[in-house]
Amino acid sequence: MSQPPNQPPPGGFGAPQDPPQPQPGYGYPQNPPPATPPPAGPYNPPTQPAQPGPYGQPQQPGPYNQPTQPGQAGPYGQPQQPGPYNQTTQPAQPGPYAAQPQYGYPQQPPTQPQFPAGPGMPPGPGTPPGDGTPPGDGKKRNKLVLVVAAAVAALLVAGGVTYAVVGGDDDSGGGKKSQAKNKDPEPHASAPVNPGNGSGDGHEGKEDLNAGRQAGEAKVLWYKEAPKVPGSGGDAPGMWIDGDIVVKAAYKQLLAYNVKTGKIAWDAITFPEKICAATQSATDDKKIVVAYKEGSQSGAECNQLQVVDLKTGDKGWGKPVKNQGLFDSSLTSQLALVGDVLMVGREQSGTALRMSDGKQLYIAKKKDEGTCFPNGFAGGEKLLMALSCGASTPTQHEELQQLDPKTGKALWTKKFPKGWRIEKLYSVSPTVVYLKNEDKDRSNITVLKANSDATRSQVVSKDKFAPECGYSFLDGELNGCLGAVADNSYLYLPTEAKSGANDIVAISLATGKEAWRVKSPLDEAMVPMKTEDGALIAYVKPSYDAGGRVVSIKISGSHKPETLLQHPQGTSKIESGFYSKDIDYVDGRFYISTTNIMSTSGQAKLMLAYGK
Repeated sequence: MSQPPNQPPPGGFGAPQDPPQPQPGYGYPQNPPPATPPPAGPYNPPTQPAQPGPYGQPQQPGPYNQPTQPGQAGPYGQPQQPGPYNQTTQPAQPGPYAAQPQYGYPQQPPTQPQFPAGPGMPPGPGTPPGDGTPPGDGKKRNKLVLVVAAAVAALLVAGGVTYAVVGGDDDSGGGKKSQAKNKDPEPHASAPVNPGNGSGDGHEGKEDLNAGRQAGEAKVLWYKEAPKVPGSGGDAPGMWIDGDIVVKAAYKQLLAYNVKTGKIAWDAITFPEKICAATQSATDDKKIVVAYKEGSQSGAECNQLQVVDLKTGDKGWGKPVKNQGLFDSSLTSQLALVGDVLMVGREQSGTALRMSDGKQLYIAKKKDEGTCFPNGFAGGEKLLMALSCGASTPTQHEELQQLDPKTGKALWTKKFPKGWRIEKLYSVSPTVVYLKNEDKDRSNITVLKANSDATRSQVVSKDKFAPECGYSFLDGELNGCLGAVADNSYLYLPTEAKSGANDIVAISLATGKEAWRVKSPLDEAMVPMKTEDGALIAYVKPSYDAGGRVVSIKISGSHKPETLLQHPQGTSKIESGFYSKDIDYVDGRFYISTTNIMSTSGQAKLMLAYGK
């Protein structure tokens, strides 16, 4: 059949494929729709009676648009099951990209939808995203909202988690080196008075946090409270662990502690204004970049950069970075590292700098006569850029590109269908994209082939996933969801658990289907942290009468969680009070820190470290 105007060619998102075949998948029409459309549910986009399919094409057999028949599995025509790019949050009905339960970039306070993709969805530009709920809405799209009442922010922080794509829908300063040489590493105990500046022994206060510690429980190595912040609060991005030192950003300071004792490692660096961004990782020679505001006034740009050596606290080059064009803005910024290249992302452009000396390499600008502009960057093993194209036009869509970090040249471009937004990247390498269609209340998780725009698979699942992808309106990071972990074979996502235990599901990157799952060993949620030495390292959250724990799950074998560190019950209240957080497990020590400091009448939490 001929393609309607402005529609993708066959083989793309929604294009008719082969006759329906039984198979589960998010986004496939299910049974004939009832007289009145059912309310949308998580990861199950609303569907409609058979009629023009996705992108205006009539419902025909084939992935993304197959006839819906009762009890028949198959793309867009299966019984209630999740399907990529089209999971409705309602009873399964036929309809374009109609999917089922979804799962969902970011996880944390606000829960996110999830989206699975059904087998049979063709790879390549045009393949619709699978079901799932995304973490956080549109990265930088709402960044003009800079001032949010503390009460509202607090609600956001405690509000929920984001969902994945499988189930349904339900987030230059001073400073000099000190003489310190030491370097290393909820429930019911009130926090001790501790300024968090590393001047003490890590156990300051009126209360011994290790009092009453039971046999087999880890000990509190040290605990730090956050610096005082104004009513609007302050950001605390990043947590970097290098040998004997752990470094933490907090409001206007960069603090360094000995990992074992909590004593100061090097004198705090104090910036003239609020810290507003930081690189998630460090360079091979242990350098990070911190961005801070150009002033204290409302609407001050986040455009002042400072390089810092994690090992010594010495400062490298520092410079401001200018906006590009009338509508560009750096009210919030993203800092992405790839080798010796730093990408400074803004609202509609990005500036690439050489880390060794701060020299500008190129500007990532609008393309196609201004119809597409950058709106998100992610670094690590490769440099990825998200683009928003044709806003408010019939051809509106989003794209993902891999850039040559040294030249800015696009190595490949992946185009997504109209209405689908790139919410988060669950992984940069392998590239796993979480997308959402708000108009249709659908989500999708798409896995791309290595160094290519071709689709490898789309996630298919009935679960709701809940990685934590950000708590605030200003969270503009394209990647970095807590609880979303990928290796060369699997994507690991935590299922949603409003209360009680949850599961971690290992999803095959090759097929988008579940390979295996493991249940939390306690009656509390468990989230993946990272993979190492053939095992998945996960964090089990504390309850009010039990401490959290770190567990190891063998990737091959029985997958039974084995406890590496059991946190004490006595500090479970402090541990469970870290709502917006960074966590890591390094050399037998567990670290948890806040990423957002709220103004409180008491003392806010900054960091807590456990060890044996």
